[in-house]
Amino acid sequence: MKTIPLGNSSVSVSIIGLGCMGMSEFYGARDEQESIATIHRALDLGIDFLDTADMYGIGENEKLVGKAIRDRRDRAFLCTKFAVMRDPQTRGIIGVSGSPDYVRSACDASLHRLGVETIDLYYQHRVDPQVPIEETVGAMAELVQAGKVRHLGLSEANADTLRRASRIHPIAALQSEYSLFSRDVEGDILNTCKELGITFVAYSPLGRGFLSGQIKSLDDLAPDDFRRMAPRFQGENFQKNVELVKKIEELAAKKGCTASQLALAWVLAQESYIVALVGTKRRKYLEENAQAVQIVLTESDLEQIEAVMPKGIAAGARYPEMAMRFVQS
Repeated sequence: MKTIPLGNSSVSVSIIGLGCMGMSEFYGARDEQESIATIHRALDLGIDFLDTADMYGIGENEKLVGKAIRDRRDRAFLCTKFAVMRDPQTRGIIGVSGSPDYVRSACDASLHRLGVETIDLYYQHRVDPQVPIEETVGAMAELVQAGKVRHLGLSEANADTLRRASRIHPIAALQSEYSLFSRDVEGDILNTCKELGITFVAYSPLGRGFLSGQIKSLDDLAPDDFRRMAPRFQGENFQKNVELVKKIEELAAKKGCTASQLALAWVLAQESYIVALVGTKRRKYLEENAQAVQIVLTESDLEQIEAVMPKGIAAGARYPEMAMRFVQS
């Protein structure tokens, strides 16, 4: 497994990270035993960058990750997030908070669920439009001073927010969606990360599984899979995107790899400061994805991919309208 320096820090992390969200919610059935085995396999493969959040499973995912790393804490670079608030009864999202008091209480709750003394990377999951980013990051910086957090990150923040946050405390990472299907971070946001020395963590690098080629119809998704609500997975958009993925599968076959591996290799080839965060709850897919680091894409390969998947070609928005209000904010 290859590693890169984490932005504005003295540590290095694996260039592929394991997103643990789906182990507890959103992507169909749960299997705690297989999920823990997947986390352990990731660590054995040198994938130390483990990603969770307090809203995943309304705390259950943090408990799961904490249980998995209890006897191997020193091998894991542990990342979690705060800000998205959910109703435990309805399980619906009820708001976003970046208030200093909320930052402090959310961190203590995450530490308790994870069963650790320190979080390696603590993100604001979504920017609170009602609270100046300077106040939120100021409170996060206090957590660093208190030894509860080692490094700070933001998620789905725009370039201006990144700059303002960085004036308060060094930002180690920005986590935002990035894949062949979602390329809106190209330009201003990626350039700002490069300028400020911030690692870019690309979540959903496989387009929420679409780019794996495994999803041919909605019947391939569980009835409660949240992707059924995403515009890209609905109606004509779904069919158009399936056809796009077929072209990636053809290129992957020529390259001697899977569509997933090609899509991941493409993300990693874009910049030297990118971590690709792969969400999976099964060891076999983790192992397949880990092999993407061995794939070298030539200029010809990149040109062929660009020809069939130019920026903006994916049909449909990546989230429903309400959720889109909180991206790149």
